[in-house]
Amino acid sequence: MKIGFIGLGNMGAPMAANLAKAGHTVTGFDMADVTVEGVTLAGSAVEAATGADAVITMLPNGAILRSVAADILPAMTKGACHIDCSTVDVDSARAVAGDAAAAGLLSVDAPVSGGITGAAAGTLTFMAGGAEEGFAIAAPLFDIMGQKAVHCGDAGAGQAAKICNNMILGVTMIATCEAFALADKLGLDRQKMFDVVSTSSGYSWTMNAYCPAPGIGPQSPADNGYTPGFAAELMLKDLRLSQEAATSADADTPMGQLAEALYARFVEDEDGLGRDFSAMLPRFEARNRD
Repeated sequence: MKIGFIGLGNMGAPMAANLAKAGHTVTGFDMADVTVEGVTLAGSAVEAATGADAVITMLPNGAILRSVAADILPAMTKGACHIDCSTVDVDSARAVAGDAAAAGLLSVDAPVSGGITGAAAGTLTFMAGGAEEGFAIAAPLFDIMGQKAVHCGDAGAGQAAKICNNMILGVTMIATCEAFALADKLGLDRQKMFDVVSTSSGYSWTMNAYCPAPGIGPQSPADNGYTPGFAAELMLKDLRLSQEAATSADADTPMGQLAEALYARFVEDEDGLGRDFSAMLPRFEARNRD
């Protein structure tokens, strides 16, 4: 298959490389000067999209997605598929899908979970929205770039699933970090706490697979000085998307709202920028009740 890939950053570059390694012809474009093994670089997004059977975008936000889509959709061959793997607001995803349909194209919104490590290893999870016909084209590519793809529904459903998932992730990471900080002040050994919670009703992914306490549980960013993994500012972005969606849908999400506020303070007013989102633990360790 001939694939255009627009957005060759920390996530997009390894995803594109995995597609090329699997034998697809991949033409990529990024605003930065990058080199990606097996990928031919184009001079523009339009050039990368022209003549492609599928065009994958991995972009920072909805405004940029809309701008890039306005350029590339008219250049794409009718019947081709636009697969957007960015994490953006639901309204942008639906607007771009509408524009693609008007241009005679198929489209899938397919944000990912798994981070940079998953992108490199080809073990991402894709949450996809869009018509069955588009998903059928995208699914074999998801199989190369990831380990699981779930067709969540119509256009925008992939973004909705990602936003809801990451709101849970942000809230549970805060709760996990709070619990470790409380355990410390109660004199409870961290390993003993992990041994109990990881096999009891407090079980969660943030405890068992991504523990924020150094030296506890499987290897995680906490064991590397909280070098991301998943950066706190990216968690803040996703929590803000969740609250924008909650406002639009008139949904009551008080825990998501509080998590957004805490991560905003951590990233913008404290030392969270550039640190893993699990670095909330040393933040809580250093604080008293106020």
